[in-house]
Amino acid sequence: MKRYLSLVCLLYYTFLSSYSQTLTDSNLPIVIINTDGGVTIPDSPRVLASMKIIYRGTGVRNYLTGRDTAGYLNYDGRINIEVRGSSSQTLQKKQYGLTTYKNDNVTKVNVSLLGLPAENDWILNGLGYEPSLIRDYLCYNLSRMIGEYASRTVYCEVMINGYYQGLYVLQENIKQGSDRVNVMKIGKTDNFFPNVTGGYITKADKTNAQDPVAWKMSSYIGSNDVAFVHELPKPGDVTPEQNFYIHSDFEMLSSTASTGNSSLQSGYPSIIDIPSFVDFMIISEFSANADAYQYSTFFHKDRNGKLRAGPIWDNNLTFGNDLGIWGFDRSKTNTWQFDNGDNVGPKFWKDLFTNPAFRCCLARRWNQLIQPGQPLNRIVVETLIDKTVATIKEAAIRENSLWKTINDLPLEINKIKDFVKNRIDWMTININSTTNCSSIEMPHLVITKIMYNPDSSAVFPKPKDQEFIEIKNTGNKTTDLTGVYFSGTGFVYQFPASSKIQPGATKLLASNPIAFIAKYGIAPSGQFTRNLSDEGECLVLADGFGNVIDSVNYSAQSPWPNADGNGYYLDLTNPLSDNSIATNWTVSANTIVSVKETENSMNLKFYPTPVKDNLTIESSATIKFLELFDFQGRLMKKINVDSGIYNLDMSSCSQGIYIIHIITRDRNFIQKIIKE
Repeated sequence: MKRYLSLVCLLYYTFLSSYSQTLTDSNLPIVIINTDGGVTIPDSPRVLASMKIIYRGTGVRNYLTGRDTAGYLNYDGRINIEVRGSSSQTLQKKQYGLTTYKNDNVTKVNVSLLGLPAENDWILNGLGYEPSLIRDYLCYNLSRMIGEYASRTVYCEVMINGYYQGLYVLQENIKQGSDRVNVMKIGKTDNFFPNVTGGYITKADKTNAQDPVAWKMSSYIGSNDVAFVHELPKPGDVTPEQNFYIHSDFEMLSSTASTGNSSLQSGYPSIIDIPSFVDFMIISEFSANADAYQYSTFFHKDRNGKLRAGPIWDNNLTFGNDLGIWGFDRSKTNTWQFDNGDNVGPKFWKDLFTNPAFRCCLARRWNQLIQPGQPLNRIVVETLIDKTVATIKEAAIRENSLWKTINDLPLEINKIKDFVKNRIDWMTININSTTNCSSIEMPHLVITKIMYNPDSSAVFPKPKDQEFIEIKNTGNKTTDLTGVYFSGTGFVYQFPASSKIQPGATKLLASNPIAFIAKYGIAPSGQFTRNLSDEGECLVLADGFGNVIDSVNYSAQSPWPNADGNGYYLDLTNPLSDNSIATNWTVSANTIVSVKETENSMNLKFYPTPVKDNLTIESSATIKFLELFDFQGRLMKKINVDSGIYNLDMSSCSQGIYIIHIITRDRNFIQKIIKE
């Protein structure tokens, strides 16, 4: 058997050898992979290899002889590698997954390849079933252009064990990380609130032994059930509590969408980040992705955050292209992919589309994106197509000489352009009117303070515990904050249902309420999840449907005032000024002296106060845990309560101020207590 396989491999590489010398130089980066011992790369297990990437810079030609010149190498190190994909594995040209390693072949190492953010998990996309060679690349770039994360991509040419393999796209694998899917990494012990709420990456997809079914959901066409698979945590790591939690989120989405419940407090807007679902549908429908909704459809959810759709993945069957070799022809200009009778995905996609409130958001966003200069405008898309084709034109000739996959590249490109024109026209006519959501009265909420990189001290040694932001109501009426949240990823907070903010009042949100009380002597209105970026980020305050109330893209760089690790926070000089302009901000070290209102929606009672010996705590909800801190923020006790009432013995505590942290199934609360 081994002799037979060796003969097959010999014949295969003999077949390729006539083309191996066709690559001597390229306008694209050249990736050279040599497996240890020259072994063939299998589907599994991964094999060790060395990899070099020749890249001399933008606009500079790369020569194969540069593999021995360190200054010409973007990467020169160890990897392990395997064949990846599902149906694409039947093709002669393979695609690969690889991981970068240190020279010990054991330790993964994060590296920046071809200017992409440093990581260790990479894909070499072989562009299977794709006669134009640009559809995946086009969709990923359009998704990023409309503001959603999608895998970053760089075209390259690949050689393996001395033989030319053709044109590839080096791209990021879908993975948790600050530069990829920006959610917290959940662990096996994260089984109680709030840790059990995230982060998750889940997909609707094909399943196998490595990716078993977590649960199934029905589509509207009967027996065509949709399988869901855990990506984060991995199937072998997910706990029953975690599986139950994230499955429940999808079930709640399904039930609220099917009943048309658009309540900010109890409907689908309370569960999902609507802008991400809208953007996912727009890219999927604009490209007419034949696999969308049913396969390679990802979702993610951060801790304490909303369920988000995306990132998009595997977009080769788009813009009129399908698996014609198997008789499929589903990518059309004149039908909705979620309603075409095949690969329609879970029923909640169609239910969302038919809901007037969601569809109005979808239509408004679509009509914004096709305006002149916007990412899905026909001229903008065609310009991106032309630029991409110019980039790969030279390599496409070599690719076709080897694999014979390109029938007629200019014809294929013209087909895509015609498809784009017809698709835009059809979607614009059929998507809906935006009359009901074209002019929405937004509350006058303004981000007025940002402490993003505090300093450290002997009393407060952890800078991140001292972060906070302030939001001010600059309007003349009380605002209901139900549904108001920070959209996007990386910074997570949603106001409790039925909470309000009075005219002129402020809300202070802290990263660590215990540290905040210890430092300022007052309780913040709420606790956000994750941390503010030290370099700067865009904070977007939105209503329950994702309509932007206020946004600030602060930065640690000039012209923004310097509040970078020096004890100062950013302070808006005039709450009525434009807070998107750096010069309207100053820096301040003033003590936060008051918060005009705080949240207490848990019906908690503490008595007697001040307390001498025993403090009684009553709650309308079951108290899961109770934590007692001294006024310096040091933990003194952690008690498993599991009751609605508890008597806390404080007789041994010395006189002074203490902080009590209450944790229920779905809420946290902070209370300052005086001990006599």
